[in-house]
Amino acid sequence: MPPSNPPDSVLRQLLADATTIAMVGASSNPMKPSHAIMRRLQDAGYRVIPVNPKEAEILGERSYASLLDVPERIDIVDVFRRAEDTPSIADDAVTIGAKALWLQLGIANEDAAARAKAGGLIVVMNTCIGRTVAALGVRAHVAG
Repeated sequence: MPPSNPPDSVLRQLLADATTIAMVGASSNPMKPSHAIMRRLQDAGYRVIPVNPKEAEILGERSYASLLDVPERIDIVDVFRRAEDTPSIADDAVTIGAKALWLQLGIANEDAAARAKAGGLIVVMNTCIGRTVAALGVRAHVAG
């Protein structure tokens, strides 16, 4: 059975309210999907913080070794990692108080989903956040 994601109304509200997205597995390589999605999210007004211990900076943002190292509030944890790596990422997302765990297209893990849901997070799996932002026509919430 495929993963059951929240309805568009929930995703639209989540994305409209969010300002900061941590991208686990972000890459400075322009040929990687994570690089293009990070740029797309930045263009939509989101602050995207890369989380990759092998990178120092990506698209003008300092990269952190883990979610636990990011010194600011994160609304959505977007994941570009293998499915088997996601349960510990889900645990970290709960620990930092994120609102959602978003596993990119091709990534689904029921254990990670259960951990995140138990911690009160919205969970989206096997779905591209960049495509969803474009399809729903949302932009980052800017206070003011």
